[in-house]
Amino acid sequence: MSRGYVQSAAELSAYVTNKRKLPPEFSPQEHLIINTPATLDFNSPGAQGFGVKRAGLAVPGSVMLLVAPRCCGRNTSALAGDEDLKNRFAYLLLDDKDIITGRHLPHIADAAEAFARSRPQPPTAMMICITCVDALLGTDMERVCRQVEERLGIPSEPCYMYALTRESIRPPMVAVRETVYSLLKPVPRQRDAVNLLGYFAPLDDDTELYDLLRQAGVKHIRELARAKNYAEYLELGKANFNLVLNAEARGAANWFRRELNIPAAEITRLYDTNMIARQYEILAATLHINWNFGSHRARAEAAIKSFVSAHGGVNISVGSRLNANPFELALALAHCGLNVKEILCAPAPQDMAYIKKLGEVSPNTKIYNHLAPIMLNFRVTEPIDLALGKDAHYYHPEAKAVYWHSEVQPYGFSAVRQLFTAMEKALA
Repeated sequence: MSRGYVQSAAELSAYVTNKRKLPPEFSPQEHLIINTPATLDFNSPGAQGFGVKRAGLAVPGSVMLLVAPRCCGRNTSALAGDEDLKNRFAYLLLDDKDIITGRHLPHIADAAEAFARSRPQPPTAMMICITCVDALLGTDMERVCRQVEERLGIPSEPCYMYALTRESIRPPMVAVRETVYSLLKPVPRQRDAVNLLGYFAPLDDDTELYDLLRQAGVKHIRELARAKNYAEYLELGKANFNLVLNAEARGAANWFRRELNIPAAEITRLYDTNMIARQYEILAATLHINWNFGSHRARAEAAIKSFVSAHGGVNISVGSRLNANPFELALALAHCGLNVKEILCAPAPQDMAYIKKLGEVSPNTKIYNHLAPIMLNFRVTEPIDLALGKDAHYYHPEAKAVYWHSEVQPYGFSAVRQLFTAMEKALA
């Protein structure tokens, strides 16, 4: 079988060390892809999970008009079972002539108005979601949304579901994170308030981050996902600073800084307890605050010790469909002395530092480009005991599995403890 889609951590680390470009087989832009991981999650931009359409409705009370041909809108039906969402979508379906001539453009405002007037309660905002069709037509959606605002007297914003821009510097899920905050207005700020930016679902209640922020005197910890109504949504504009937890929210943080003069700090989700501690220390020094996370760290490291003691010899496969960066997670597991046999994920530029360290700590770990069509011919060459992620379990159906992909987001030492506890239960 071809090795075009797999190399060891040591082999890829050599590319990073010598500042060479990775082999073209590891670049999705240079060959056909098979998006098996997204298919396993039924994760299209309008289906399960938080794609552009569902994310665009994060503003409480908002509704969305999807302007698209049937093929682009069909997966939105997967949201019909959600009681909160099923009545918040409407379609303006395009036919071939619309796509060729753009004759649908004058009707967008009409359709948006008809939909808004049909709602039992007036919507708080109208989101207009468009697809690659209007990207190719060059539709001025800002102008269309202003027309909608004039008719309805409520804010209207475009949501760009452009698969064509997925590999650009501003892909759809980055753009929509900015869109959902763009309705906020300048208001007096509260010194004891912070926004957590990054996810469309809330953090797990168990995460120590809430406790640490309260230790620092923060009384109002706000998240978009926890806003129950539009009034609570508007309170996001009162933050004294934003805490960015996901790199895809950097654009949103820049919008806050530019439009509302609210600064931001950034920390990321990690599974190496030393790095988590270091990150918290740096943040505390930056914000001139004091907090004590010793007990949280101790509980996480106790869970690690318990797992390694009972299952230190297991072979682990790390997939891409995880509430984790697969390469950082693999490195953290390797640092614990565990056998990470493979990673099923095409590396991105931000993964290079982890790959370089993996080459030192776990040089024989195999790294597969999970998007390469040759993965259809994947055959197990050595037994895997534990698969992390649904896609890893797909390739290793005989292994015990921990999917670790809930919508509620684990974070910090709490995430480490919960993951190792879940791994231990899976193998028990």
